Order: sequence, then structure tokens, then C-alpha cells
Amino acid sequence: MAKIDDPIEFELFKNAIFAISDEMAVTVCRTTYSGVLRDNMDFSTALANADGKMVAQGLTLPGHLGSIPAALAVVVERFAGDIHPGDMFMMNDPFDGGMHLPDIFIFQPLFDGGRRVAFAATISHHSDVGGRVPGSNASDSTEIYQEGLRIPPLKLFDKGVRNETMWSLIEKNVRIPIQVMGDLRAQLAACHIAEVQFGDLLRRYGADKVAVYMEEVIDYAERLTRAAVAELPDGEWSFEDWIDDDGIDLGKPIRLFVTITKSGDEMTVDWTGSSPQVKGAINSSLSFTVAHSVAAIRCVLPLNIPSNEGVFRVIKVIAPPATITNMVLPAACAARGLTGFRMGDCMFGALAMMLPDRVCAASDGGNTGVCIGGYDDERQPYIYVDFSCGTHGGRPWADGLQGNSNMFANMASQSIEVIETEQPLQILRYEFVADRAGPGKYRGGAPFRKDYRFLEREAVLQVRSDRRDFRPYGLYGGHPGKASANSLNPDGENRAMESKITMNIGYGTIFRHDLAGGGGWGDPMERVPDKVLVDVRNELVSPEAAFADYGVAVDTDSWSIDGEATEARRAALRSGRPDERPKIMWREPTSVEGT
Repeated sequence: MAKIDDPIEFELFKNAIFAISDEMAVTVCRTTYSGVLRDNMDFSTALANADGKMVAQGLTLPGHLGSIPAALAVVVERFAGDIHPGDMFMMNDPFDGGMHLPDIFIFQPLFDGGRRVAFAATISHHSDVGGRVPGSNASDSTEIYQEGLRIPPLKLFDKGVRNETMWSLIEKNVRIPIQVMGDLRAQLAACHIAEVQFGDLLRRYGADKVAVYMEEVIDYAERLTRAAVAELPDGEWSFEDWIDDDGIDLGKPIRLFVTITKSGDEMTVDWTGSSPQVKGAINSSLSFTVAHSVAAIRCVLPLNIPSNEGVFRVIKVIAPPATITNMVLPAACAARGLTGFRMGDCMFGALAMMLPDRVCAASDGGNTGVCIGGYDDERQPYIYVDFSCGTHGGRPWADGLQGNSNMFANMASQSIEVIETEQPLQILRYEFVADRAGPGKYRGGAPFRKDYRFLEREAVLQVRSDRRDFRPYGLYGGHPGKASANSLNPDGENRAMESKITMNIGYGTIFRHDLAGGGGWGDPMERVPDKVLVDVRNELVSPEAAFADYGVAVDTDSWSIDGEATEARRAALRSGRPDERPKIMWREPTSVEGT
């Protein structure tokens, strides 16, 4: 451990490097071309030390927490002795430290004179990287070679000289080169901001002190993590959850199984027992599995712990090769986000057994990916990529949030007006749906419904969703949230669709997605009746569901509660049921009480 003579100066330095990482993220938002980066914010930024160890992660996605270190480690190893001022490295290969092909990493080494002192790191989801379908994100691809341009660690700039071959290769292999190249330049701009602002730190503190302080930020995070973990109970907790299917073997559930072991000041997360890797493109890379495992534990630890390499030293993640959690060639993985987000819910299930007062019930399942792409009558390409998410499970102290991404996705929504201006689409509905949140003492977040109307001649529609067959679980007596649903032309044929879709659509086609509702926490009979009344007035719960699920009789003429009818209804609902409520509930108690 480095000796810090001035703790105040160190604190200022620590805050400064995290501020630089955040400024990098803001730069991407301000300079990017695509909605998936500008609005969804599907990117991350970070600073690492001279050895490539992550010191500070910026705003945006927890899922990138474990991915940047893995990818940067490959670059540092691969180019040992060949890293110079003016270099810029790029990669996306999920079998070489990456995650899936649309996520492109750019790394810039930072120097003080001839001495390497740090790396600036960015990762962004690009709207297209080639492959068999627009958007490069289909669930039904069966091998990596179908999914687009696979980039090993390469130099995008070599000692300040632009690699024209690399730029041309990318430009000729993507459907929307203006947007993709613009988004790459946004990543470069973020790295430039890091270079300028980190240079200010070097001038203020000197390279030697900066190196010491960066190492200390990592050690500091490790000490805080170990201290927090040491306070948790020792033991072993396992949990099982299921993905509906992979979009190819329809109706064949895919098992996620995790065992969390805590001993002293260390934790182990073991995914042994999860399903073998599947045909469809929902396989996860090891780095993505590590990221979501660590992010879940991070959610039950104090907020003041920096997100960096120090946290990883405390948490060991095991994921057997050739499984859904650690794929091997030639596995497809374009839609692996679904699996990562569902691993988050699986982690929370185990952590809820360990720490019942800190963990929320299941969320909507991560995010639903919707991609619509094709060519207009003048053969000009368009690609719309949207990631929709919006419900938390009920918490031990409060209702689940709605209209807010769960903590693993951590994405924002795209503006309806901007979508309709930039894309051949109309958004006909974007609204909360009543009676779909899991009832509980603290109900789950209410989900939304979104209707997309297509306005060009023809396009390919791709949908990546889940939680249709295996609903978001409720905790400690809370009921599960309602299932997700996909349909075509709901006001006409109302054709029910699978959870994962790749299909052609024509002018006027309406696609509807109903998000799954968050699971509830605690016995619905313990919910304060006035809270139920508020939900009814806000049209999140119908009067009928208030009476059926919560035992609360709402008089909608006077907007008041009938106390006598409520007392009688709750007494009737409590009679005949077990005294002890289930810890986990997958179905309503009228069907199966739970486990």
C-alpha cells in the first residue's frame, strides 16, 4: 500500500479522475450520432493506470464494469513493447476480451513525455456492424460469423497516423457508415477529453505522484470492499431462474443457476449448474458474466466504494466454459444482453436469501431490444435500435420504481419526437398498463406498453425480450409481476408473437410490446390501504384488482376506502392460507404458493 502524506490532496485527486471519466461520458452524449448512444446511453467510459488496471469508471452501464478491464488486458498483453504516444486501439471480439460485436472498445494510452501513465477507455454500442441483419443484434443467429465485423485488438491510429485500411474496412462493412463513423469519432473525442484533463493532473501533481495515487485509489476500493463484505453473514446461498428460450428451440427453458459463497472478507460467485451454451445468440462472454455478478454484489454494498479493479480483487467469479455464462467458439452472442440482465435477477434472488432487508424483487428482465432496419425507395438505409426497460421489483422499504431502468441496464428512453423525426416510425402508445405490477406490501414497478407503427415499404423487425413464460418473481410474500407480451397489429389481427423475433414487416405494421411487471415484496394484505387508493387514482391498479389482490374496497365515486368492506375482504383472503408466506413466489398463491 502506498503511503499517502496528504489525505485531502488524495481525496481531491480521486474525485478528479472520476470526474474526468464522467466528462468522457458526457462528451460521448454530446457528440454522438445515434439514438442508442445519445438517448439510451448504451456506452461506458473509464480511466485505467499504466498497467491497464481500471481506476475509475464513468457514468452509464454497470454491465461494462467487468468488460473494460478484460478487453484492455488483452490489448496491453498483445501490444507489450509496442504502445506509443498517438496510438489508439480498437477491438470488439467477444472471444478476445470483448462482449458482442456491436460493442466496440477504443483505448488510448496516455503519456507524460515518453512514460506511459494511464489509459483512456470507451465502449459504445454501435447501431450496425454488418452481418446478416440490420442492427447486427438478432437473437436467431447461430454462430458468431453471422453477426458482423469481428475486430481483434488492432491499432486505429499508429503513433498519430490514422489507419486508413481499418477505417475503410469498417466503413465498407456497415449499413449506416455515416452514423457508425460518427459514433466512433465520438469515442475518440471522449478519449481526447481524457488526454487533456489528465494532462492537467500530471502538471499539478507530477507523474510519480499520479502513479502512486492511481494505485492507491484501487487499493482504497479494495479496503472498503473487504470491510463491507466482512460485515455480511458467512454462508452459501443458491438460486435458480430460467430464460424462456433462445428463440430457436422454442419452449425449451434455459437454466441460470448461481451459488454465492461468502467467507470472511471475500466472496465467490459460481455459475456452475447453468445450461450449456445454446444455438441462439443469447450466450454470454465471461467478461459480461463477471460484470453482472460484481454489479449485483455492488448493489448491496455501501455507495462510497469506487468502481474499479479493487472491487474485483474481493469477488471471484466462476463460469464453466461452453455454458450460457461463458461461451466458446462458434457461439453467437449478439443478444447476450438478455442473459446478462437475467443473471442480475438470479444474483438478486440469492442475495435476497442472504440479505432480505436489502434486495428488491425481480425486475422486468433487463431490457427489451427492438431493432427495425431496411432501405427506403431510394435504397437509403435506416436502422432504428431501441432498448426499452422501466420497472424495478418491490423493495423491502418502498415500491419498485416504474419508468426507470433497473440497475443492471441503467438506460434512458429515447425521445418519441426524435424517433419520429429520424426514423420511419410512429410511436402510437407509450403508457403504463394497469394491473401488471406484482402485488405486495411494496408493489413492483408498473410496466409500460409501447406500440410502433412502421412507415416504410419493408423492413426487418428484430425483438429480444423475455419474462413471458417465467415471470418476475416476488419476494417474502410478494406476488410475481405479470408476463411480457409481443403482438402484431393489436387492433386488428392481434397476432401473438414469440419473445424473440426476426421477421419481415411491411408498411403500416404495428408492433406492440408489453413490458413485464416488477415482482412485489411482502404480503399484499399488509399494504397500507391509502397507498392502494393512490395507485387506483393513478390508474396503475384497477378497483377490481385492488379488491382481489389487496383486499381493499375503493369507492370510485367519492375516491375513498370502504373500511368495513376492506376489513371483511382481507379477513376472507387470509383465511385458509398458510401462516408463513413463501420467500420466493413465481405464481399467484391461488395457483402455487411458492418455495
